[in-house]
Amino acid sequence: MEGVLLGFGIVLVIIGVGLLSAALLPRDTAVQMQRGLTPAIYYVTNPLLMVVLLAEADLAVLVGTFVPVALVVAGVGAAAYAVVSWLVLHRPLAQTAVGSMASTYLNAGNIGLPIAIYAVGTPAPAVAVLMAQLLVVAPLYLTLFGWCSRQAGSAQPRLWRTIIRSVANPVTVGAVVGVAMALIDWTPPEILWTPVDMLGHASIPLLLLLFGMSLYGQRPLQDRALVPDIVWGSVVKLAVMPAAAWAIGRFVFGLSGAELFGVVAMAALPTAQNVYLFSSQFKLPNLLVRDIVFTSAVLSLPVILVVAVLLGP
Repeated sequence: MEGVLLGFGIVLVIIGVGLLSAALLPRDTAVQMQRGLTPAIYYVTNPLLMVVLLAEADLAVLVGTFVPVALVVAGVGAAAYAVVSWLVLHRPLAQTAVGSMASTYLNAGNIGLPIAIYAVGTPAPAVAVLMAQLLVVAPLYLTLFGWCSRQAGSAQPRLWRTIIRSVANPVTVGAVVGVAMALIDWTPPEILWTPVDMLGHASIPLLLLLFGMSLYGQRPLQDRALVPDIVWGSVVKLAVMPAAAWAIGRFVFGLSGAELFGVVAMAALPTAQNVYLFSSQFKLPNLLVRDIVFTSAVLSLPVILVVAVLLGP
């Protein structure tokens, strides 16, 4: 438990530094920092982190256990949100689809990897979520978003191009390279591998710093009509999905200890900000997404800490 608390302490301190930086620095400076960090992380450090993590990962464990758990949990969460949104709240399909993705698409890169590494002791649960979302979940939702956008008569980019861009991004490319290295059991010479490893692991503190800065100045719940959707989406994200991950991990896959804590903690991660980008690109309702992203970001870390206390890895 001391390791878990230390891991959360590290995560929270770096997030706090980011939040404090955004609050104290001149607004223009803070914005420039975020604009500069974002492409550096997206195009350089995060892809290299995926190379390092996957090159050293046990692929059999990832594909045999953690990826299936991530896919099933995402399906359970999506179904739970959609049933209430469609049948109880009587929301249109487009809003239901957007809310469903906002309630189930996890921020495994920015928050999941640091928590998995520092608190769980292995990046495997977070890497598995990234693989499941990038290769399966995102293309499925984008296909649905494209159909909803066409039904509404909105002008939107060609569906196949958007799906390709969502899959063929730098993180996915880094993952493919890492998997290839793991399959052939090859590591580059130390003079090349050491700087790659250093740059990759620099991604974690930079991600946390950027995430903390992004929290400053958020003003949720501006549209009161969306409060029921936001509340239910947050419940699915922070309660239904972790409970489903615990049940599936324990009773279907026989997980226990740190492995079980890992899959439950990943299920309680906040919503990835990519969902806002996707909904905006297809001109679908995105105010709901923004508020679920914010509420889940604020509440997820306390929820994960409660999970750690209950499961006691």
